[in-house]
Amino acid sequence: MPYINLDAIDLHILRALQDDGRLTNNELADRVGLSPSPCLRRVRRLERDGFIRTYRAVLDRESVGLGLTVFVEIKVEKHSRENADSLRHALDAMPEVVACHMVSGTADFIAEIVVPNLKAYERLLTDKLMTLPMVGDIRSNFALSRVKSDGALPLTHLKREDPRVEAARSAAPDCG
Repeated sequence: MPYINLDAIDLHILRALQDDGRLTNNELADRVGLSPSPCLRRVRRLERDGFIRTYRAVLDRESVGLGLTVFVEIKVEKHSRENADSLRHALDAMPEVVACHMVSGTADFIAEIVVPNLKAYERLLTDKLMTLPMVGDIRSNFALSRVKSDGALPLTHLKREDPRVEAARSAAPDCG
């Protein structure tokens, strides 16, 4: 695991922004107990260092007419780096693929696909997926209901002491 240089305030900022990416800098500063200028500097550093990749709206799939979610297991034909890379690029180029992972097990990739309905998935399957020469096998798993989606990343494994608490401890006289 790479070295992660985040303190408790950074983690508080990340949690707050995961909960609500539309917070103003002043609102965020109030939540994390900083004045606006140091808060903004920290946010800019978190963005620059790649901890915050982007800000976006999470749309309701049903409201925008994407009522069918399919998890598609795909096996690569004739395992090779070239075939795997070609498949990765092909899946990345399909807007219907909202997530994709290279996995171990019976499939090589699992793609999460959203489409309006079964007919639209049939077209995607027959016109795009099945025409890819590097695909050896495809298995479709239809979501019956969504239990959890778009969850915030857990940050508990990065728990840090608030630097203000650490500073107060080091400034306190040793009574021992």
